Amino acid sequence: MLRIHFTGVDLARVRMAGRPDALWETILSFHRLRDRRDSRLFGDWRAEARTRLNGETRLLGALIPSRGYFPDFLTPVEGRYGWDVGLDALRGIRPERLRRELTLLGRGVEAGSGMAAAFGMPPAAGGGAHRGAEAPVPRRLRDFMEGDTAHLPRLLGELRGYHRAAVEPYWTHIQAQIEAERAARGRALLDGGADELLASLPPMLRWRAPVLECDYPVDRDVRLRGRGLLLQPSFFCRRTAVTLHDPELPPVLVYPAAAEPSSAAAGEAARPAEERRRHRQHTLGKLVGHTRSVVLQAIGDGATTSELARRAGVSLASASQHAGVMREAGLVTTLRMGNAVLHTVTPLGAALLKGGAMVS
Repeated sequence: MLRIHFTGVDLARVRMAGRPDALWETILSFHRLRDRRDSRLFGDWRAEARTRLNGETRLLGALIPSRGYFPDFLTPVEGRYGWDVGLDALRGIRPERLRRELTLLGRGVEAGSGMAAAFGMPPAAGGGAHRGAEAPVPRRLRDFMEGDTAHLPRLLGELRGYHRAAVEPYWTHIQAQIEAERAARGRALLDGGADELLASLPPMLRWRAPVLECDYPVDRDVRLRGRGLLLQPSFFCRRTAVTLHDPELPPVLVYPAAAEPSSAAAGEAARPAEERRRHRQHTLGKLVGHTRSVVLQAIGDGATTSELARRAGVSLASASQHAGVMREAGLVTTLRMGNAVLHTVTPLGAALLKGGAMVS
């Protein structure tokens, strides 16, 4: 179990990430690509991403093992400001940090002690602080360690190629899911402050003030010491939350976004591109008419079905039907919250309302 210890100052400094982190999504998707589980959610995405992958990923495979630690430098804090900003930070990593984290990777740090905690991966047999300490270091990893930053251009090239094939085509849908998650957590924050926000997180995270407990492969304590905590919802993170290995880095907790992937990201986005285009044309055709335009505008920053019906001046059944059609068209994402659902506008829906081009 992972236990994150808060002080009063830390509670005041809890914040939600403003957008999906492109580097975290890219690294976590690499786990999903090699993981055979969750085929209902990711099976089609895996098949389509693999057909696009025509570049080299062997260095990525050495740096991101299927279970256990992977280096913190792959997900710099600057990544939350955008893909290019994150790559610039990775390009500028200090040689001593690179050597230190690659040494940890070469020693086979146990899954639970590092940020790769698992993505549902069980700890290696035998437990302990290190895994496979006597196993030979893979040649590509050994070459990287010996070359210091000389191999960074190759790593950056592999990251770009993989991101273009496996993440970039789905980015709009990933954004929609994270926006839905932010809307749900924002409501909790407004209703009851940081306590309610932490208590509203997915079931693998349990708020027992002043400690946030997280399902984790091994026992670990993280003390925030007044630094606060960044909550980073992720589409490709599944089953357990993830945090950084180095306790001195700015605290971040990456956790599975609660929205159903099948609503936009795994269902719609995993369709082949031509099928997506035909499906979108068909469903957008259903949207013609004044009422649905009013309903889409009424969703605003988020609305339950009851709120939507009241704002748009329609019945509950009509509000639910209109929201369903717009969800099929990719204009709305729906997140279940207990007995209610929360509808939010996707980037495509926002672009339609503004009458302008969508920014991905």
